[in-house]
Amino acid sequence: MTDHALCLHAHFYQPPRGNPFLGDDLGVETGAEPYRNFNEKITAECYAPNAALQNFEYISFNLGSTLARWLEANAPEAYQQIIAADRVSLARWGVGNALAQPVHHTILPLARTRDRMVQVRWGLISFEHRYGRAAEGMWLPEMAVDLETLQVLHEAGVTFTLLSQSQVTGATAGGGPYWVRLPSGGRMAVFVRDEWLSNELSFGVHNQGGAGRWAHNVLGPLRRSDNRLLVLAMDGETFGHHHPGEEHFLHWLMAYEAPSVGFAVTSLARELRDHPPAQEIEIKEYTAWSCQHGLGRWSTGCECTPGDTRWKGALRRALDNLASKVDEAYTEFMRGLQADPLPLLENYLRLRLGAITEAQLLQQAGLHQLPAERAQALLKLLLAQFHRQRMYVSCTFFFEDLDRHEPRYAVANGVRANRLVQQATGADFSSSFRRDLAQAASNRSGLRGDQILDEVLGWSQEAESA
Repeated sequence: MTDHALCLHAHFYQPPRGNPFLGDDLGVETGAEPYRNFNEKITAECYAPNAALQNFEYISFNLGSTLARWLEANAPEAYQQIIAADRVSLARWGVGNALAQPVHHTILPLARTRDRMVQVRWGLISFEHRYGRAAEGMWLPEMAVDLETLQVLHEAGVTFTLLSQSQVTGATAGGGPYWVRLPSGGRMAVFVRDEWLSNELSFGVHNQGGAGRWAHNVLGPLRRSDNRLLVLAMDGETFGHHHPGEEHFLHWLMAYEAPSVGFAVTSLARELRDHPPAQEIEIKEYTAWSCQHGLGRWSTGCECTPGDTRWKGALRRALDNLASKVDEAYTEFMRGLQADPLPLLENYLRLRLGAITEAQLLQQAGLHQLPAERAQALLKLLLAQFHRQRMYVSCTFFFEDLDRHEPRYAVANGVRANRLVQQATGADFSSSFRRDLAQAASNRSGLRGDQILDEVLGWSQEAESA
């Protein structure tokens, strides 16, 4: 019986891309050759090989909702193997090893409270739909955290999450778990990843000389530590995509080498059940695992994105202003129906997942007697809410310049949301959206946000002629 344990958590995610007027089809992406797009390429290099090796049974993991949807439709064998890994863990240990994730990978501390609630609730609904059970833990996009976000998770029934060493103070017992005191007086369990060792594998796994050498040189000496649990966390694409062939490193490490040097392989849910927190820590609010400059990378810019980054704040203001108008249109429509807008919006994801029909959605909300025209207007407003949420995927603001595909994708979702509102209510916010977007400009090409808007309008025309 070993007194040390290793949990490796892998975050698997691909953002939504393509033309939002044409559904979820990614089309052909330059640079993915010989594959049609990057999802196909990374599936061949990473998701499918790791699934075939049964690596998902040995690790803790989260599968982003947009990636899960794509895999289910386009790589069903790998998808089923990944989902089955959680069932294997549940049967073997009494707890699953998969975590949920907010649906659109939104940086939650920068989002409005209502948006945080919707993203978390949608993530839990998506998880339950795919795994057939309620999620216990939730991965925070970019590990971005503040106390309000943890409070939202707690109120949604999430029992634990995962942060990095630089995001907390007082974590003196390794990976934890620890308690974090919430504003309400409640507590959230938090695991803490070993930042240095996680990064060593993330960025240099190909330099380690194989899993056996790494286990003996790195894990072996850690047996002398009093810290019982070592938590590693990294992008799952590390193993096979970022570092080709290293899915075998992951397999040998978790299946053979870690146990051979005295580390039991475990999952976060098992650890929380078998070793509840005995110590309280504090979080450093408005931090993330992928940037040492707080959350500036997704708001105003930071040293990680050199050059004039004022476009980030200008774009966010444009999206925020449009979002407020789209929300007001939906809320006003629901007020006219004397119905609560939030529960219906949360339940709407079940329709997107194909778990319920439009008629069932309205029936469950007590709105099944709506005239057909009103019902269709409501469904368009709900779809507008979905696209308005998609404006805030983290990669919208992650990179260094406005003149990239990611900001274009956000603007396109804004256009789609506005058109749906216009079709449902007659309200048109395009003039103010254009005016706000004109304040954002690329520091590389000088292209303005309103010019990107004109490009995006071409995307919609392409969809109409398809």
